[in-house]
Amino acid sequence: MSSEMTHLTGTFFIGYDRGNILDWMNHMRYYFAPLEGITDNVFRSLHHRYFPGLDRYYTPFLSPTSDGPAITKKDLRQVLPENNSGFELVPQLLTNQPGPFLQAAEKLKELGYQEVNLNLGCPSGTVTAKGKGSGFLAHPDKLRAFLDEVFEKTPITVSIKTRLGMDDPEEFEPLLELYRQYPIGELTVHPRVRADLYRRPVRMGYFEKALAECPFPVALSGGVGVAGDAKRMETAYPTMSGMMLGRGLVANPALVQQIKGTGGPTIDAIENFHGELFDATAARVGSPRNTMFRMKEVWSYLILLFDGREKYQKLLRKTTSLTEYQAITTRIFRELPLRQDADINWQP
Repeated sequence: MSSEMTHLTGTFFIGYDRGNILDWMNHMRYYFAPLEGITDNVFRSLHHRYFPGLDRYYTPFLSPTSDGPAITKKDLRQVLPENNSGFELVPQLLTNQPGPFLQAAEKLKELGYQEVNLNLGCPSGTVTAKGKGSGFLAHPDKLRAFLDEVFEKTPITVSIKTRLGMDDPEEFEPLLELYRQYPIGELTVHPRVRADLYRRPVRMGYFEKALAECPFPVALSGGVGVAGDAKRMETAYPTMSGMMLGRGLVANPALVQQIKGTGGPTIDAIENFHGELFDATAARVGSPRNTMFRMKEVWSYLILLFDGREKYQKLLRKTTSLTEYQAITTRIFRELPLRQDADINWQP
């Protein structure tokens, strides 16, 4: 690894693009977290059109392997620039092998991308069992070797999304020391361990440690579900580079507009967004009925933006009929009061 990559000393952002740093210092940035099965290119494009204001979107993870193409045909559709026009997109890669990571990064650079994100946060059992996502955090020696090769050979800026560790938040201190040795474009910290999944409160003391000690931008993921959460975090941690919003932003697609004071959720916008999302997804997958099952995943969050929803939640979960689905969603939009904050029962 070259010396210019290993020494990030007192001048703070050696090797980083000054324009990006000044942009971060001038305003808080908001990102849409990748949610598998939800935030595909169709969702992103429509969300940007109906609820503009996000600074960037992240793709659900791409999984390059040593025995396949750098990017599969299915994943290529997700990252083609013409399928993601008008907004900034950062592809996220999930692998524990430097070769496939570098091949995918090279292909993404050819497509015009300037940054890729390494997923060290996914807590899914099927992912962690393979030593990927947050499972990679349990193997610090392998992770060090991976990062050494990636940062020596990468053709593109690499950012990282990480959890605190697998089981014990004290795992984060040596991980943080490891991260500090590389010119990471941005470190997004989800201050939970893998065992916490998404249920336990975020551990903000560890985020504060990262914010204080890292020589590169540090963003927050987790613990922000409604506009009030975001404003409290922004006040408490004004030097963080951004906030990555996931479930709260699916539940309230206008969340960032609320945070920025430029708008909020309305029945018309939510209904029109839902309708176009259904039609565009059905056109892509070729099956309205299969689209219904994909949309039910969106509704598992979106329904939290409506009062009096309990009956409709059960009906949506149980239905396998497209006609019933359409009737239920129409009734939701016509009969239920819209909240301004999604009732996500968050534990900040």
